[in-house]
Amino acid sequence: MRGRGEVIGDVMADATRLFEPIARRRPSPVDVPYTVLTIHREANVDPERLRRIAGAVNDAGRRFAFPLHPRTRHVLEKHGIPLADSVQALEPLGYLEMLALVAGAEAIVTDSGGLQKEAYWLRVPCVTLRPSTEWVDTVEAGGNTLVDPAAPERLGVVLDEARFPTDAPRLYGDGHAAGRIAGSLYP
Repeated sequence: MRGRGEVIGDVMADATRLFEPIARRRPSPVDVPYTVLTIHREANVDPERLRRIAGAVNDAGRRFAFPLHPRTRHVLEKHGIPLADSVQALEPLGYLEMLALVAGAEAIVTDSGGLQKEAYWLRVPCVTLRPSTEWVDTVEAGGNTLVDPAAPERLGVVLDEARFPTDAPRLYGDGHAAGRIAGSLYP
C-alpha cells in the first residue's frame, strides 16, 4: 500500500504534466535568460539571514525573477535589505504563471519543497537554500544541490555549475495517478 505522501506526489506530477503545455503558452513576465528565486521559509526570512542570502543573490552575476512572498517582502522593506537591479521583484504568481516561470528558467533557487519537485519534473536544475531536503532523491540524482542558507556565499559558483543530468531517473510519479486512482475507486 502506498502512503498518502506518495499519492499526493503522484497527483502533483499529474498537475505538472497536464498544465505544463498550457503554462508554456503564457508570456514570461521577465526577459530570458533568468533564474527563478523564491524565499519564504521562516528561518530564511530572519533579517540577518535574508540579508546574507540577498547579498549572495546580488553577487551571483545573473538575472533573477523573484516572486515575493508577502512575509519576505515585509522583511526586505522593513530592514532595508537591497536587491540588485538584476533581481526583478514580482508580485506573487498563480499556479499557471509560476509553472510557466519555472518551465522557462535556466535554473531555480528556492527554499520551497514543492518547487524542488516541479523543477525536477521540468528538468530545470535546482539549488535549494536549506541545509537538508525531504526530496533527497533529487539531490542524489544530480538535479538539485543544497546550499546552507546560513552560509550562502557559494551560491554563484553552485549556479554556474548547475546542470540537469541527461540520465536523471523518473521520480515521484509518472503523471498518470488520476487514472490509477479512478481505477481503484471504480474497478
